Amino acid sequence: MADEARHLDSFLEMMAAERGAAGNTIAAYRRDAEDLLQFLASLPDWPTFANVEDRHLRLYLASLAARELAARTVSRRVAALRQLFGFLIAEGVRGDDPFARIDPPRRGRPLPSLLSEDEVGRLLAAAKARPGIRGLRLHALLELLYASGLRVTELVSLPVGALAGDRNLISVRGKGAKERLVPIGEPARAAVEAYLPHRRKFAPDGAASKFLFPSRSREGHLSRSHFARELKALAGECGLDATRISPHVLRHAFATHLLANDADLRSVQRMLGHADLATTEIYTHLVDERLRRLVEVHHPLAKGE
Repeated sequence: MADEARHLDSFLEMMAAERGAAGNTIAAYRRDAEDLLQFLASLPDWPTFANVEDRHLRLYLASLAARELAARTVSRRVAALRQLFGFLIAEGVRGDDPFARIDPPRRGRPLPSLLSEDEVGRLLAAAKARPGIRGLRLHALLELLYASGLRVTELVSLPVGALAGDRNLISVRGKGAKERLVPIGEPARAAVEAYLPHRRKFAPDGAASKFLFPSRSREGHLSRSHFARELKALAGECGLDATRISPHVLRHAFATHLLANDADLRSVQRMLGHADLATTEIYTHLVDERLRRLVEVHHPLAKGE
């Protein structure tokens, strides 16, 4: 292993002298390389930096996955090792890059923030208790959002005509001008009905407006930022961490709570307006994570003595 230690030291010296890598970066690169060396030493043929092959590296990546390292950590480690092998090629230690035939690991999509059903219930109750026409508008916005999972832009720019005759469905024009129909329940319908007689009071000079939520903004409808500010203020009023709350988080709550209550994944995909089912599947992972945490916290066998 003396050659490996020498090659690694030379690589780290180059990173510090020629590329100005910080001390923490150098220390991380050393740990990454030594982790690989430790793994290679456990293999029957004990490959070295000079003769390691892509098959060895595939085994190493599989071992990282088995250790359940975060995807971001694995991506950073692979990036560091690629630089190391690039240096070894430049120094003539080896003639090829063993990573060349290995696809970089996918980082994976971070799971969205999750609100519990109780937390959403507190938000809705607080909005319903708000006095005046602004309270009616905020309650209608929240009930519609949680009932439909609309993107915030879709919500604030809804035309009045989006409400079907019986108001059980909303016609939504989403990304790529694609239209979809989304069902809504009785609480959302009731909140909208209570708000509708006051809608024109939000329009300039009370004029007619094509928007369900008109305003004096340049677009003619309530802005995304204004709604987000009202939502964060409401969260603070009912004791929730405002940094966790946004219109998009309520969209996540809509999808996650449906799936947690055995909704069909394809139906949720259509309601969210996702072109790719894989985009919707992230919510199944979030439900799984929620259940795992519930077991860890509440199951008697999960608690240490």
